[in-house]
Amino acid sequence: MRRPTLASFKAKALQNDEVKKEYERLKPLFELKKKLVEARLAKGITQEELAKRIGTSKANISRLESLNNTYMPNFKTLMKYTEAIGAKISIEIH
Repeated sequence: MRRPTLASFKAKALQNDEVKKEYERLKPLFELKKKLVEARLAKGITQEELAKRIGTSKANISRLESLNNTYMPNFKTLMKYTEAIGAKISIEIH
C-alpha cells in the first residue's frame, strides 16, 4: 500500500469541518512563518546568526519559525527579526 501524499492527506483532513475551521484560523500564522524563513534564507542568514543579532537563542528562532507549533510572536519580535535580516515588515488587513 502506498503512503498518502501530503496533498491527499490534506484534502482528506480538510473534509472534516473542525479541522478545516482550525486550518483556516491558523493559516495566516503559518504563512507568516513561511515568509520569515524564506526572507532569512534569501539573505543567507542562519538561525544562529539571526539569534546573535537579536540577542536571543537559536532555540527561540527555531520555535518562532517552526510550523509544528502555534507560537504567536508579538509585533516587537517581528520587527526585531525583520530588521536583523535587513527586511521590512508590513501588514495588510482585508
